[in-house]
Amino acid sequence: MSSANVSPAPASDTPPASTALRVILAVSAGHLLNDTIQSLLPAIYPLLKVELGLTFAQIGLITLAFQFTASLLQPLVGLFTDRHPQPFSLAIGMVFTLVGVVLLSIAGTFPAVLAAGALIGLGSSVFHPEASRVARMASGGRHGFAQSLFQVGGNAGSALGPLLAALVLAQRAQSRIAWFVVLPLLAIGLLWRVGRWYRSALAAHHASGAAKRAPAHSGVSRGRIIATLVVLALLIFSKYFYLASLSSYYTFYLIHKFGVSVRDSQLLLFLFLGAVAAGTIIGGPVGDRIGRKYVIWVSILGVAPFTLALPYANLFWTALLTVVIGVVLASAFSAILVYAQELIPSRVGLVSGIFFGFAFGMGGIGSALLGQFADHAGIDTVYRVCSFLPLIGLLTIFLPNLGKHPR
Repeated sequence: MSSANVSPAPASDTPPASTALRVILAVSAGHLLNDTIQSLLPAIYPLLKVELGLTFAQIGLITLAFQFTASLLQPLVGLFTDRHPQPFSLAIGMVFTLVGVVLLSIAGTFPAVLAAGALIGLGSSVFHPEASRVARMASGGRHGFAQSLFQVGGNAGSALGPLLAALVLAQRAQSRIAWFVVLPLLAIGLLWRVGRWYRSALAAHHASGAAKRAPAHSGVSRGRIIATLVVLALLIFSKYFYLASLSSYYTFYLIHKFGVSVRDSQLLLFLFLGAVAAGTIIGGPVGDRIGRKYVIWVSILGVAPFTLALPYANLFWTALLTVVIGVVLASAFSAILVYAQELIPSRVGLVSGIFFGFAFGMGGIGSALLGQFADHAGIDTVYRVCSFLPLIGLLTIFLPNLGKHPR
């Protein structure tokens, strides 16, 4: 399909003259609410297992249903909205999440829980591609800054979900899950207002004739685009597999190797997650200033000396190294996403859906595979093997330069 027939795509690449900070903050808040609900689901698995008598295999199927709709459908949603812009799809997607939360609170059977997980994942799959597009439209040209601010909302939500679950579900009553309906309701109201801004921005964009002037591609050949996307996917793989080793098994590693208490291991995990949030914020603006490719170089390959040293460090240096690793490695995603969007500016929704879905999927697959590996080889071996993953960053040399960036 020619670029003239793909009406919304250029809009995302020709943002307003100034940064619409309130809009970016709104979609970041929506990201926080969405990912809080996402992280709630695994946090209540122990409750559901007891209440409904579920097996571990059934728990795994719930995760599969959620991840299938949350990750695999995102590229399809992005492709559709590239061709047919849906300003209010963000709010409508949250309706699926709302229904999923309500169903989860009253589910009395395994199939009902399975359906609830799939609905929550479906809401997430609608949210991410379009919210990423809105952040880009509102960026005023500061694409990396906008994506970082949007992404950090999701990081905060992922940390907040288990905390809220612990507070609200302390009485171990499944019906209390219904309290969480306030989160998608807030998100629906907030994202409906974002949809109104999105609709006005699209109308102004087309009225100005910018749709006809915007480039449909980056000037890179089709074959080079495919090869570049493969390289970016491998970089995402290395980042999220390594992050999975820390986010899922860091506490076990600390307890096993250094004999720290559960409380201290959780505090050190919180320190690492705080470093990840800081890195997420830093990566985008730095990419705006010096260029995405430089940030990708530093954030993936540059973290290798620290990951290689980690398995041999004492407790003090382990804590310090993980903070550095968290900051540096987390800065990669916004740079990779914006780089991919600039590679194919007429397919911002599709690109966002692919990379959010792939990142989410890699995190889940990485946790599962590394858990199996730890059972057979030991947790120490996991960290020694994973320490080499950032060397995949050497593939950054194959990424084409996509033009100049402001200093």
